[in-house]
Amino acid sequence: MSQKNTYILGISAFYHDSAAALVKDGVVIAAAQEERFTRIKHDQSFPINAINYCLREADIDANQLSYVGYYEKPFIKFERLLKTYFAYVPCGLFSFLKAMPVWLKHKLFLKSFIQDELNYTGDIVFCEHHESHAASAFYPSPFKQAAVLTMDGVGEWTTTSFGQGDGNQLTLSGEMHFPHSLGLLYSAFTYYTGFRVNSGEYKLMGLAPYGEPKYVDLIRDSLLDLKEDGSFKLDMRYFNYCAGLTMTSKKFHNLFGGPPRKPEAPISQKDMDIARSIQAVTEEIMLKMADHAHKTTGMDNLCLAGGVALNCVGNGKILKQSKFKNIWIQPAAGDAGGALGVALYTWHQYLGRERVVDDVHDLQKGSYLGPQYDEPYIEQFLNSTETHYEKVDHSDLPKRIAQLINDQNVVGLFQGRAEFGPRALGGRSILGDAQSAKMQEIINLKIKFRESFRPFAPSVLRERVSRYFDLDRESPYMLLVAPVKESQINPESLYTDKQGLERLKIKRSNIPAITHVDYSARVQTVEERTNPLYYNIIREFENLSGCPVVINTSFNVRGEPIVGTPEDAYRCFMCTNMDYLVIENYIFEKVKQPNKDNYKLSDISTLVD
Repeated sequence: MSQKNTYILGISAFYHDSAAALVKDGVVIAAAQEERFTRIKHDQSFPINAINYCLREADIDANQLSYVGYYEKPFIKFERLLKTYFAYVPCGLFSFLKAMPVWLKHKLFLKSFIQDELNYTGDIVFCEHHESHAASAFYPSPFKQAAVLTMDGVGEWTTTSFGQGDGNQLTLSGEMHFPHSLGLLYSAFTYYTGFRVNSGEYKLMGLAPYGEPKYVDLIRDSLLDLKEDGSFKLDMRYFNYCAGLTMTSKKFHNLFGGPPRKPEAPISQKDMDIARSIQAVTEEIMLKMADHAHKTTGMDNLCLAGGVALNCVGNGKILKQSKFKNIWIQPAAGDAGGALGVALYTWHQYLGRERVVDDVHDLQKGSYLGPQYDEPYIEQFLNSTETHYEKVDHSDLPKRIAQLINDQNVVGLFQGRAEFGPRALGGRSILGDAQSAKMQEIINLKIKFRESFRPFAPSVLRERVSRYFDLDRESPYMLLVAPVKESQINPESLYTDKQGLERLKIKRSNIPAITHVDYSARVQTVEERTNPLYYNIIREFENLSGCPVVINTSFNVRGEPIVGTPEDAYRCFMCTNMDYLVIENYIFEKVKQPNKDNYKLSDISTLVD
């Protein structure tokens, strides 16, 4: 008689980036964000669509689950909210009243809510928020032993934690508490510079290289008391997130010489300087925290998670300047990754099951953990939609796509399983020629419909990465920023008097479309082992062009999530100025589509994010 499999479903929900993940006998089977199904960016609702996908992937029903895990402890979080609101009475009353309905409807009765939604009667494990982050960082990592550092806005009370993992055991030994938070500090500046909190932080990071760190001393001297171990206390007179519905106070605005930039207003040099300054302070704090974790644990390896771990510039500084020899960052570092973390925590820590790793290969499977669509599904879609396409043999596909890119076309690529996390990694990507000086502007303005300053990431063959970037290791999840190699830089670009966004017009390197204005790039290394089709596309492109680097940006437009289905992909393709779309081995050329006048951008996006 065969032994019964243990299935563990992890859930994160009701804040932002709701998600579900499924683990079978310790192996990650599936994971996805709810937004990919509902088309609501950063969807916070109960992830019933993501849950149903995970169950379908394993071919089981909810009653076959052994455990369900939830990524935080609601009652402790509710305690924090109540204490915070009452501490700021009467100022916190409006914020309190706005938060209460979802607590009274769902969060305070979460166990029964989950059981009712899933028709599930088994055990439910509740993990602390930062334990979920830590578990998502350590357990899928390749390391047998590692220090663990988690940094975000706030969980229950914790905003930062560190500890270590050893085998199947995870121990957190230090933490910072709300309201003192690196994530919320960065989000306050996101808000002040006119971007949306919990989604615009990466814009602030991308804007930073255009500015000068003029406000670093002002931030250090006025806003926080920073210690050598990276811990700090914020002067809460400058912030409003404890009591109000905004991040910054009038005192903050007076300190920096005016009110927050209005969304969609022109970006000033001051905004760029503020972005550069808070980025510099954030990197300093991240590095101090990492050094303290190294000093305390004595480990050579570091695992990172939490929303701040998506700050890939800071991650690159830790790799280059800290005493750790190796780092691994959870690709879904934000709250979505908490679903995976609690599932793995339940298997390894709660049940005490063994963990087998080799210190080389991680267990994240390239983060290709989302849905895949087979040929019958695609053919059904084609039969229901008026399209023109060419079906290509799989063996010919890499060369055909590489030729399209080499001919200066922009190609939407929809293949294999979707990525788990905020980065497109070759499964749901838009591709272009990194050697083109015009391609950054073309994709930003005509396809993504987003701000011109936003940089693009390069995908590069793993074995070629050191030829183009100052990076001597893999970076499969696009979470490390590295300098472009000096040999690739255009020397004339180093001597310019252009300022701000005018610097975009300078050809900075041999791969200008992915070289940021500070000569850096957010690198993704590609290996045949994890994504053979994508690897072979880039290899064929190298054969044609001599360059093993392509632009890789997420397959979406501003304001919408990454495409989830073939229907989403085709709609996005038709509403933008993409030249070609590839869905598995079907190629669509824009000019040949019979229905191209029936699509408009408003069908998929409000251009707000």
